[in-house]
Amino acid sequence: MSRRPTLSRRLSTAARWPVGIGLTSWRYLWRVTPMRRSETVGTWRLDAPPEITQDVVDGELQRPSDGFGPLFHRRYRAFVEGARLDPEELFALLHADPDRAAPREFASFQKVAGDQGAMRVGDEFVVRMPGPWDGPVRVVEVTPASFRLHTLHGHLEAGQIAFSARERDGLLAVEIEAWARSGDRLSNLLYSRLRMAKEVQMHMWVSYLESIVELSGGRRRGPLETRTRHVDEPTVDASEPLDDAASRALADMRERPLNFTPDSPEQHTPEHGWAVDRYCSSLPAEPPGDPVPDGSWEIARRLMREYAFADPTIIRATYDPRRSLEERTMLLEARFHGLRFHIGVRVSEVVDETRDEGGRPVRVWGWSYRTLQGHLEAGEMGYEAWKWLDSGEVEFRIHRIVRSAAGGNPIVRLGFRLFGRREQVRFARRAGERMAALVGAELEAGAAVSEPPSKVGAWQLNDSKNW
Repeated sequence: MSRRPTLSRRLSTAARWPVGIGLTSWRYLWRVTPMRRSETVGTWRLDAPPEITQDVVDGELQRPSDGFGPLFHRRYRAFVEGARLDPEELFALLHADPDRAAPREFASFQKVAGDQGAMRVGDEFVVRMPGPWDGPVRVVEVTPASFRLHTLHGHLEAGQIAFSARERDGLLAVEIEAWARSGDRLSNLLYSRLRMAKEVQMHMWVSYLESIVELSGGRRRGPLETRTRHVDEPTVDASEPLDDAASRALADMRERPLNFTPDSPEQHTPEHGWAVDRYCSSLPAEPPGDPVPDGSWEIARRLMREYAFADPTIIRATYDPRRSLEERTMLLEARFHGLRFHIGVRVSEVVDETRDEGGRPVRVWGWSYRTLQGHLEAGEMGYEAWKWLDSGEVEFRIHRIVRSAAGGNPIVRLGFRLFGRREQVRFARRAGERMAALVGAELEAGAAVSEPPSKVGAWQLNDSKNW
């Protein structure tokens, strides 16, 4: 059977759409299932989708790199007591027919490729929905108590979704976990900007989860858990080579000289036209003493090395991750109200030391870069992670000494004079807020591995402030 819907199917879909959407919306509005919901910022390292075997990879897969907008890592979980089926018995039923637990008024699974019988890797299904879209997927993993699907071209999303069950503390834990970006710009608008699509999707998978609980023969204990972690922009993957265009652009940047003379620091003052800024953001504290392994300071140091703290709606970076930080040249894409400016910077210094600041010992790691010819600014910007060894306080600090660069397009220079200062401040403040959010999210994710979900508390974002 073809994945492409026939004319009769499209007409049937169109006829069912108002009824299906209306019924789904009505059930969503009157849903009384208790739920514990959370949404936090995530990181590509922790929230990237699982690897898939090469034997199911071809041009039909719609990967996250083919999608638009943020990557959403979603987890829906229920705990079941008194289940008559163990995880393997439960999933034997779902392997034979995943449609057994589908909320029929909104979606159903139909196999379109593969042998009849139990689900196998390589089988393909279409999730039929009462709307103008259907969702083609391919099975990429099957275990006795789970299966995982990958989206194909034409799906509303680009990514993967997994269904699983396991025994935990005498209960049956049932889970749906998804890693996906929107499949096209319209889907991104409906999902990321308008919350209705997100809420309807949540209702769909929560309904599927409740059906699995019912299929197990047990009853749910406690509220359903729905957790969402969003990753604004995947960071550069050190295992993947850069494409030809990026490699050429970086090679060009490596040949460019600085656009200012850095050997006169006494001249780099406000009186000589330089803006001198310092910002400090509080991060989750640690016990006094040396930095804790996988603690706040070490997480901040890794995020700084990856340039992950930069808000991708303002600045996006391309660099060769195979080169050391000391050798790094970066191509930055500055974004301003739909305009794109490509500018270059080069790392000038890496700091790793313990200092005495006002009689207090502080562990400092960080790096600075300087602007290259063609940059809108001239100067230096540095980022540092501080840990005060006597108190355990951890901070993310930014320092900047910049002024407008000479030359270039006069219209661009005028725009930078009008809006550049505001954008400088916005970038620094967003970087501090984002760093605090990313560090908190990674600490929370680490705690969730070892603690029951009911014991994992929410973290609070610390505000950035000027020194």
